[in-house]
Order: sequence, then C-alpha cells, then structure tokens
Amino acid sequence: MPIRADPSALRWLIGVQLTNYRKQAGRTMAEGAAAIGCSPGKVGHLESGRNQQQPAEITDLLRFYGVDLADIERLATLAGSADRQTWWAPWTDVVPDWLRTFVGLEGLASRVSQYSASGVPALLQTEDYSLGVTTGGGRVRPDHDERTVNLRMERQRRLSNDDEPLEMTALIEESVLDRPIGSRATMRAQLKHLLTMSERDNVELLVLPTALGAHDGLVGPFTLLDFAAAQSIVYVEIVNGAVYVQDQQQVAGYTRTVDRLRAAALPPARTAEAIRSRLSALS
Repeated sequence: MPIRADPSALRWLIGVQLTNYRKQAGRTMAEGAAAIGCSPGKVGHLESGRNQQQPAEITDLLRFYGVDLADIERLATLAGSADRQTWWAPWTDVVPDWLRTFVGLEGLASRVSQYSASGVPALLQTEDYSLGVTTGGGRVRPDHDERTVNLRMERQRRLSNDDEPLEMTALIEESVLDRPIGSRATMRAQLKHLLTMSERDNVELLVLPTALGAHDGLVGPFTLLDFAAAQSIVYVEIVNGAVYVQDQQQVAGYTRTVDRLRAAALPPARTAEAIRSRLSALS
C-alpha cells in the first residue's frame, strides 16, 4: 500500500471486502459470528470498519467463507497495517464527514481514473484555480477556503512522489477548458499546468470533444479508485454527500466506462493541441 496511511479508510476498505466475501459465500453475520466465536454485532462492526480488524479474525472469517488463500493473506496483511496515524490529520476540521473516507482512500490508492464534466480535477488544479472553484461556493465555509485549497495541494504530492507515484487518468470535457475560473492569468496558469502534468509518465490527461455528442460519461462525474492490495471502489459526489459504489459488478461497469471514454477521447497529442489553442486565445 502507498505511504499515505489512513487507518479509518483502511478499516472501511477491509470491511467492504469482508461484506462482499460473506455475501458471495451466502452466509449471514450470525453464521460468521458462530464460526469465530463472537457476537453478530461484532461481525457487523468488523464489516463497517468501526473496530480495528485483527489479522487472526480476518483469517478465520475468510476461511469460513471459503476465500482463496492468497486473498486471505492479502486482507490479513492489510489489517495488520491499519494502526498508523492519519496523514491528513492537520486538516480534520475542514474535511466534511462525507469526504473523509474518500481522502483516505485516495491516499491508499495506486491508481485513480476520473471523469470530470464541470472543472479541472482537484489533483490537477493550480492553487489559484482551486481557490477560484472553492470561494463563494456553498460546500466550504468561507473561513476554510484557504485551508481546503492547502489540503488539495498536499493531496497532489502523490502524483510527484518519486518512490510511489499515483497513477492517474483524467478524462475531462472540452468545455472545462473554456469555463473561466478566476482571472485570465489564473486560466493561463491552469492550462500551462495541465500541459506540464500531462507530460508526466504517471498522468494521462484526455479531452472529450464537445462534438463527440452523447457518450457513456454523461450519466455524471465519478472517480474510480484502484488499489494494489484491495478491490476497486467508485466514488460519486452528490449534493452535500457522496456515494461509494462497492458492488464489484457495478464497479466493473465503471471500469468499462473508463475504457470506452479513453477510446472516444482525443489522443494525448490532440488533447495538448486543444489546450494550447486555449492558451493562445488567452495570450
């Protein structure tokens, strides 16, 4: 797992997989509890991530569910590492409850694939652009604007981590390049930053042209999170909240959507041309 530790997010991720494996095995919480000698309530807490899952408990439960040995060892190892300090603790007061799990999961992920229809993804924003999309909005308190932006800047450091860089695929609508956020200077700096980031080996930036018309992403923005040692999760923001898609069949649907959007988008060279044309217009 990446070095951005977050015990609560990791417990949540382990709990999701415990739930999935139990349901696949056709077992109830009561049956799982009887198998490891505890109450159904405790199994519920293990699945919700409320309590830290001990490797031995994970191993016994998954054996009862008939899970493959490799997956048992993988989850037990994850459980053994869920006792580190949360990396984003200095920003706890500015992260709403519905976003906390996502920030933790993003720090644990090995790859993110994001479709954005309204703005530049947070991991690719400049500081001024980020402040522009935050200030005056209803989701962040006015006195938290700058610290919220600071947290985004800290999240971005995963992309430039030399030891374990985060892999990213960013799929953005062409209209994002034309939507003015802040001053002309802010937009010029943001477009230049997109070009710079797109040159990184671990960042794939692709523009979906407006002329494309209808496509699979029009159902709404989403972020697909892949992990080196856990099953993938999809994050979808809603007004004052978020939905975490955990069912692996549904997650697979989003994975296929990412593949189709990548195939429909402008290739990297033409994406860069589209960005440079906006830069020229702003100069």
